[in-house]
Amino acid sequence: MSHLFTATWLFWAVLSAGFAALTAILAKLGVSHIDSDVGTFIRTLVIVVILAAYLVISGKFRTVGPVGFRTALFLCLSGLATGASWLCYFRALKLGDAARVAPVDKLSVVIVAIFGVLMLGEYLSVKEWLGVACITIGALLVATA
Repeated sequence: MSHLFTATWLFWAVLSAGFAALTAILAKLGVSHIDSDVGTFIRTLVIVVILAAYLVISGKFRTVGPVGFRTALFLCLSGLATGASWLCYFRALKLGDAARVAPVDKLSVVIVAIFGVLMLGEYLSVKEWLGVACITIGALLVATA
């Protein structure tokens, strides 16, 4: 595999989608006999251990310098949003079909597009907005089936 390909955002985004798909299926199986909040906690512990091991092995813990207040604030807020998202996602998986929950969860893509334009000054072309609309319609079709 070419290093140029693995250095692209698209490569990593496709891998992310694949792992997110596995997350939904494995989480649905995992919460079938326990409380969804306990399932979220166990998943979070695994993530913390794996990330800590990766940072130690890769030497990235040594390269961390001072973190500014603004950076820390936004990362903490992002962490809070992630935790809330995971709790809601696992509860939805406990109550519903993974094949319906995951597409609705991906409405986050639509919300990110809107927030990206409104809050970050990003630009989407007409073609890109059409893609966002298709994601919205697809999620609504799956949710109301």
